[in-house]
Amino acid sequence: MSEPAYVAVDWGTSSFRLWLVDRAGQVLAERRSDEGMLAAAKTGFAGVLQSHLSAIEAPAHLPVLVCGMAGAKTGWVEAGYVDTPAPLAAILKQAVRVPGEARDIRILPGIAQRDAGAPDVMRGEETQLLGALGLEAAGEALVCMPGTHSKWVRVKDGTVAHFSTFMTGELFSVVSRETILSLAVAGADDAEDVASFKTAVKAAFEAPAFVANLLFGARSRQLLFGGTPAAARETLSGTLIGVELAAGLSGAVPKAGVTLIASGRLAMLYRLAFDALPVIVTPIDADEAVRRGLSMAAAAIWTKQEGS
Repeated sequence: MSEPAYVAVDWGTSSFRLWLVDRAGQVLAERRSDEGMLAAAKTGFAGVLQSHLSAIEAPAHLPVLVCGMAGAKTGWVEAGYVDTPAPLAAILKQAVRVPGEARDIRILPGIAQRDAGAPDVMRGEETQLLGALGLEAAGEALVCMPGTHSKWVRVKDGTVAHFSTFMTGELFSVVSRETILSLAVAGADDAEDVASFKTAVKAAFEAPAFVANLLFGARSRQLLFGGTPAAARETLSGTLIGVELAAGLSGAVPKAGVTLIASGRLAMLYRLAFDALPVIVTPIDADEAVRRGLSMAAAAIWTKQEGS
C-alpha cells in the first residue's frame, strides 16, 4: 500500500468529505458525512475532523488541507478571500493555518467579487475550478457549477474575471416543500419524466420573466389535465434550472461551450437541460475536480515548505 502524503477535506455547509491521499494523488481512504459547517460549529470542528482522521488511522504527523465553508467567518478559522479578478494561482498562496493544532492544518481562501452592483462570494468552488481548469488554462471558459447555490463563472487565462450565484437548489427545496406546489409533488416517486423536465427548461429559458406563472403551471396543469407527481416535480426543477440558464447564458458563450462541473443527479439534470436548448457541454466530475484542486494546492504548500 502507498504511503499517505496528506489529507484533503471538502467541508461544505451541510456536508463533509475527506480523502487520504498519497504523493501520486491516489485516494487511499475516504470518509463522508453530514457534519458540515452548520453541524460542526455546534459540536466543534477539531473534534469532527479528528473523529474521521482516527477512523482512517491517519498518522499524527500527516498534514490536512481544507477547502469550503470551514474557512467562512462562521466556520473554524476565517480564511478570507482572493478578490476578482482572481488568479487561480493566488488561492495556493493564501491558505491559512489553523492555530493551536499540533497537526499542520491549512484552509484555502474563497473568492470575493467586491462589485457594489453585483457583490458575490464563493467557498469551495474555487478549488473545483482549480482542479478542473488547472493553472495554465489559456483562453476563456464559461463554467456552470450546479448546487444548492449554483455558480456561473467566467475564467480568462487562469483568472476568475466574474461570477454569479443562483439559489436554484435552495429555491427548489422551498418551493416544493413550503408552498401550494407541495400538493402537486406529494407522493412523487423516483421515476424520471425527461419530457416534462425538458419542456419546462425550454419554456423558462425563453420567458424567464414568467417564472412565477410557469411554476404555478405545475399545479394547474395537474388539476386540469392530470399528470403524475413526478411530472410536476420535474416541471418545477426544469423551470428553475431554465431560468438559471437564461441568465448564465445571457452573455457571450465560448466556442467550446460550457464547462459543467457536477456530480450525481445534478450532473444528469443539467446535461439534459443543456441538451434541450441545445448547448455544447464539457462535463467534469465535481468530486474529481475538488480532489485535483486540493492535490495541486497541497503540492504547492508542502513541497515549497520542504524545499525552503
